[in-house]
Amino acid sequence: MMSGTDLFVSIKTYKLDMPKLEIYYPQIYGLKNIYVQDKINNTILEAIYEQLREQGYYDNEETEITGTWELKNNSKGILSLTLINYAFSGGAHGLTKVKGLTFDLGTGKKYELHELFKSKSDYVMVLSEKIKKQIKERDIPVLGEFNKIRIDQDYYIADLSLVIFFQLYEITPYVYGIPYFPISIYEIEDIIDDNGPLGKMLTKI
Repeated sequence: MMSGTDLFVSIKTYKLDMPKLEIYYPQIYGLKNIYVQDKINNTILEAIYEQLREQGYYDNEETEITGTWELKNNSKGILSLTLINYAFSGGAHGLTKVKGLTFDLGTGKKYELHELFKSKSDYVMVLSEKIKKQIKERDIPVLGEFNKIRIDQDYYIADLSLVIFFQLYEITPYVYGIPYFPISIYEIEDIIDDNGPLGKMLTKI
């Protein structure tokens, strides 16, 4: 069984190659618990196909999609990665969509943002205020005033940082690209669920 003290899992990159589609995606291997391994790999594949649906691959035969992935964290029993798809179906430019996935390697559970924090903590307000501060300090152009994140806002974990991000046009103009907001988990330690992924990242091994 994997425990919270296991440092990493092995990963292979595979290629999904179909008409007007070329996507490189990750699959993990080497876990003693095959059920957990399959659960994580299936979740990754489901996320990829969901992205394809959202980007119109099945509805518009002109849509071309290329995709890749990036590893963000592979330590302390927590795997966090992003799936990055670029879709073009004509017009001035295509659209990039990024999906963050964070897993517990011991259970195979995929964590939504709210599950990283204590149940009664106002994580939306806390994170939103930190993002507002970064928008001002980094002089980031926004489409109207930024108020707060969604309760299920996109994120990934990178070592000792929680990175909140937004899709194209969600809060910034297209030319700015995908805006990322890294937040040190030490700054939000008081609202972190000790048993969740961020709590495990704080644990010294």
